[in-house]
Amino acid sequence: MPQSPTTITDEIGIALGNLADAAAAPFTPTLRLGVTGLSRAGKTIFITALIHNLLTGGRLPGFAALTEGRFIGARLAEHPDAGIPRFAYEQHLAALTAKDPHWPESTRKISQLRLTLKFQSKRWVSGMFGPTVLNLDIVDYPGEWLLDLPLLSLSFAEWSAEALARAALPHSQAEAAAFLGEIQQTETSKEATDVDAERLAAAFTDYLRRSREDGRALSTLPPGRFLLPGDLEGSPALTFAPLPPPVGPVRSSSLYAMLERRYEAYKAIVVRPFFRDHFARLDRQVVLVDTLRALNAGPAAVADLETALTDILSCFRQGDNNPITRLVARRIDRILFAATKADHIHSSSHDRLEAVMNRLVADAARKARFAGAETRSMAIAAIRATRESVIEDGGDKHEVIVGTPQAGEVLDGTIYDGKTEIALFPGDLPEHPDALFEDGRPVALNFLRFQPPQRLEKNAEGNVVLPHIRFDRALDYLIGDWLR
Repeated sequence: MPQSPTTITDEIGIALGNLADAAAAPFTPTLRLGVTGLSRAGKTIFITALIHNLLTGGRLPGFAALTEGRFIGARLAEHPDAGIPRFAYEQHLAALTAKDPHWPESTRKISQLRLTLKFQSKRWVSGMFGPTVLNLDIVDYPGEWLLDLPLLSLSFAEWSAEALARAALPHSQAEAAAFLGEIQQTETSKEATDVDAERLAAAFTDYLRRSREDGRALSTLPPGRFLLPGDLEGSPALTFAPLPPPVGPVRSSSLYAMLERRYEAYKAIVVRPFFRDHFARLDRQVVLVDTLRALNAGPAAVADLETALTDILSCFRQGDNNPITRLVARRIDRILFAATKADHIHSSSHDRLEAVMNRLVADAARKARFAGAETRSMAIAAIRATRESVIEDGGDKHEVIVGTPQAGEVLDGTIYDGKTEIALFPGDLPEHPDALFEDGRPVALNFLRFQPPQRLEKNAEGNVVLPHIRFDRALDYLIGDWLR
């Protein structure tokens, strides 16, 4: 029998948490923005760019409050939750603006930061009383954690059946062979031992890790903490694996029963608190997706990404918010799906990348709209690492991107040193995104990872300007209506 995602106690805790948020700042509304993304999607870059642009009034022509002259400014505010690590904005910005700039480390745990925004409202009642103040709480968490939320509604037997069926698919054979071999040699009704549990968990984790490498780029592979264990590394709650059901009654001392208990402990210790304490208290959500990486890996990765995004949307508490219901039961009323790294392709393909993103979330987006939430897909680059150019070859003109590939990147036998700038024709995305799903053929892309921009401009106040693609539109969609 599928289990409910929350208990009555959870719901009471969620309501009390929302009431505490309202009581902490009774005269200053708070908008809680969740930022997550699937593997290597650029969460840290997105949040750093968001904070920096709001603090410095960056070049954001699509951000209405700024272009209309109503956005007065922003400042870093006192950290709102003593139990959550602060997002390391200053360190991440320093990495991007150093003499030898480099990308900061990716998200490995939950973090948070509060900005206080001041603006002049267009609403005549609010405008009569001078500038309006809004707290923006930015909550950063790994996308792998989000993919764990469906586990709350699955029993161990149901999750095992799904996980083993996924591992047995033809496109997973190479990565899953060793793990499936371990399963075949294991008698699940035997007496439980920690040695057997650790052996199976290690083989399962290796399969998950290999499936997420660039050549495969699979996404739908919970449990997420197996690859980002943090303080729980080696604990029983992270030492289990899917198993086929044993024949006959399940003895409480059997290996199957032990791993079933550990699966339930994982949900109780890891997944449920995350949902209750953080995820269920969000107002807005952005999901960053490295769509190009999946396209480069082939049809199986694209289909898996579509499944992952559908699963993600099904986890959100979607619906319209109003000032009264937000006091006890927050709902996510806007969701942005952002295809990142738009700077890795030419601008002529940006609309096509956006169309691919729309196609990937089409079914789930319809369900979200029915529940009362808005969704939108965009192709963005929070920080642009390349520029565009045109090169001539025998009288033919080719649109290219120009940038510095990261050290170790390989293309056509050339291994780049991280210092050499190149002009690259990245390839074209199909005009109609359905071709990616109907033809089942991989897209021929020259996909490389690039170094951060090496020379950044400064504005009149001496602040660094972070170049971007459509980031202003993303920001306006996520918070613009709160600044009216």
